[in-house]
Amino acid sequence: MGRYIAIRLALGLVTLISVTVLVFVATNLLPGDAATEILGRGATPETLARFREQLGLDDPLVLRYGKWLWDLLHGDLGQSLTTQTPIAETIWPRLVSTLRLAGLTALVSVPLAIGLGILSAAHEGTALDRVLAIGALAAISFPEFFTAYLLILVFSVKLGWFPNLSTIFPEMGFWESLHAMVLPIVALACLVTAHMMRMTRTSILSVMSQPYIEMAFLKGVPRGAVITRHALPNAAAPIIAVVAMNLAYLVVGIVVIEVVFVYPGLGQYMVDAVAKRDIPVVQACGLIFGIAFIGLNLVSDILAVLVNPRLRSPNRGR
Repeated sequence: MGRYIAIRLALGLVTLISVTVLVFVATNLLPGDAATEILGRGATPETLARFREQLGLDDPLVLRYGKWLWDLLHGDLGQSLTTQTPIAETIWPRLVSTLRLAGLTALVSVPLAIGLGILSAAHEGTALDRVLAIGALAAISFPEFFTAYLLILVFSVKLGWFPNLSTIFPEMGFWESLHAMVLPIVALACLVTAHMMRMTRTSILSVMSQPYIEMAFLKGVPRGAVITRHALPNAAAPIIAVVAMNLAYLVVGIVVIEVVFVYPGLGQYMVDAVAKRDIPVVQACGLIFGIAFIGLNLVSDILAVLVNPRLRSPNRGR
């Protein structure tokens, strides 16, 4: 088990280094010029040239990447080009806001998805199963922004129950901020709940034809008890994997929802930085998203091995 974890950690580190290269190269391929965006179109060529030299934008790409990576290893995310303030100071409150939104969505969607998946598997082939399948398929088919705008139209414009903008301020109380976050939470939960529910149902039904399951039925164990006591533990590994993937999506795919609802999170911060060509901020946000995605996938792999004894055996690959 220790060897497996060490291998996964090493692969995660290699993947993270690859992500740093990808993020750095991709951000430097963005169209436009940071110096022009900051100084404006009226700046003279001489002023632009001096400003680019001051920012280090004229240095070779490899040299800039090495300096950026060295600063990251020392915990320095750099400075914003537009505000000239340390990125770590401004990015932390945004990250906390994004994690808060993702965490509340996970608290709603994960238990709901697993419960609905078990319910659907327990009533396989019935009208309830078909209704849940159609609802999940509809939720997956609609893109996040469409669901978000539909929720705004119905619950904000028509009914007036929730605000159409989820702007959160530090002085707001918990219930006030939660009320402003209801619509983005629902918009995110619709998609991830559908994915996790379908995977839970499929994983449970895939083990229902095993001999030990048939033996349990022959002993007169009710179908619900067979699923929760026998099928669910053996179907836990793929369920954990899809839950981790969707939690990673909540962190890295939350950008669209934050933009639609003007939520002050990391995704909105990154979009604003792209518009201003603030490359260091975009790089920092992209790196944090990459770390979250890699970390959650690493945790899912380790948990899958822990809950499935067959994956811990020396002959698991045979």
